[in-house]
Amino acid sequence: MTELSALQMLHNRTFDELAIGDSASLERQLTQEDIQLFAVMSGDVNPSHLDAEYAAATQFHGVIAHGMWGAALISAVLGTRLPGPGTVYVGQTLNFLAPVRVGDRLTITVTVSAKDAARRHVRLACRCVNQDGQLVIDGEANVLAPTEKIERPAATLPSVRLRGGDGVQRLLQHVRPLGPIRTAVVHPCDALSLGGALDARAAGLIEPLLVAPRARLEAVARDAGLSLEGIAIEDAPHSHAAAARAAELAGQGAVQALMKGSLHTDELISAVLAPAAALRTKRRLSHCFLMQTPAYPRPFIITDAAINVAPTLEQKADIVRNAITLAQAIGVAEPRVAVLAAVETVNPAMPATLDAAALCKMAERGQISGAVLDGPLAFDNAVSVAAARVKGITSPVAGRADVLVVPDLESGNMLAKQLEFMGDAATAGIVLGAKLPIVLTSRADSREARIASCALAVLLTHHFRSNPP
Repeated sequence: MTELSALQMLHNRTFDELAIGDSASLERQLTQEDIQLFAVMSGDVNPSHLDAEYAAATQFHGVIAHGMWGAALISAVLGTRLPGPGTVYVGQTLNFLAPVRVGDRLTITVTVSAKDAARRHVRLACRCVNQDGQLVIDGEANVLAPTEKIERPAATLPSVRLRGGDGVQRLLQHVRPLGPIRTAVVHPCDALSLGGALDARAAGLIEPLLVAPRARLEAVARDAGLSLEGIAIEDAPHSHAAAARAAELAGQGAVQALMKGSLHTDELISAVLAPAAALRTKRRLSHCFLMQTPAYPRPFIITDAAINVAPTLEQKADIVRNAITLAQAIGVAEPRVAVLAAVETVNPAMPATLDAAALCKMAERGQISGAVLDGPLAFDNAVSVAAARVKGITSPVAGRADVLVVPDLESGNMLAKQLEFMGDAATAGIVLGAKLPIVLTSRADSREARIASCALAVLLTHHFRSNPP
């Protein structure tokens, strides 16, 4: 029987057909999602399995699978392969001999060791061996074997996707006690941007100062059914003037953050960079997406997907430094930074790989500090321990990245949008490198993304009080 037909049809072996020494096996590679699904199903949320930071300090030095995940695979062999459908568990002993980690591939084998004809009981030796030949689980199963032949199509299981929908709520819970920050909202002259500012105010994150043509703001509010009662307005004749005035107020310390409305990004950034605004620091401005997706166990940062089109090596160094600042502000003391390219080897024909190698050397020499860098890394190696292991990559960053540094704006923008629209990712965006955070939202951003971006601005504002940019 081929492997494909075995997956399509289930066949059993009756008690009379079984002989001492008969065996069957299956293989399964452990993923992070397997661990999360098992935790959801069982309710076992032991941090050894789910909290990478906690697990790193345990005797296993990293996240490991629930022991009973491996035991469940033994049950799968018994119920689907040997004896197969109709088998009833009577008893099981287990010895857990070694941890199973994300990316490990287990071979689970059961072998008939004894038969009791009077009771139709069958004993089977059970072994789970990893890809290195190490025995990780062994034991013995006692089952009631079927007496009738069964042949059934294998059930089609539903697709299960874990959702990380609580990320925004947890971020809000963390920053609300810090209080709202005075924020200049620049030219919010459409319902989306004006509504986003008012939503962030209602969430207790910002105290908005709307910098825009007053008559146009009032018309937008009226048409959208929004109330401007109690909202401060700085009248400006058009978007360019609004950007310049907001930057001026920021330079004077009258506001603690800037938020983009319905004007073009380059209008706002040009005003921030103008010498009169006095908002520049020694770093280049860059954008960071903070993202959380069901397929990855922790929030992560993608940079730069909105400001720097084709950054040079020097500019990428500032992009990395800004991302490290954001990571530390959200509580990652020493972020793992993956510098992405299409391949994980240095290739002179691919400039992104050369930049990645140079950035890592800069980190080794102390020119970039506060993080662990590795690159070039292909995307799969940066986020998947299993993929990195297959390619023989040994790295403290591979498969565990907190920051993904993309080669250019196009690749970063496409990656972030794909994760958001096809990967159920929750997102927040912020610009760093100025003296205050800049909330840079898109017209396509959801209400949740706008609110989460304002929450990041609150977090950074308080971070900058003790760590000035």
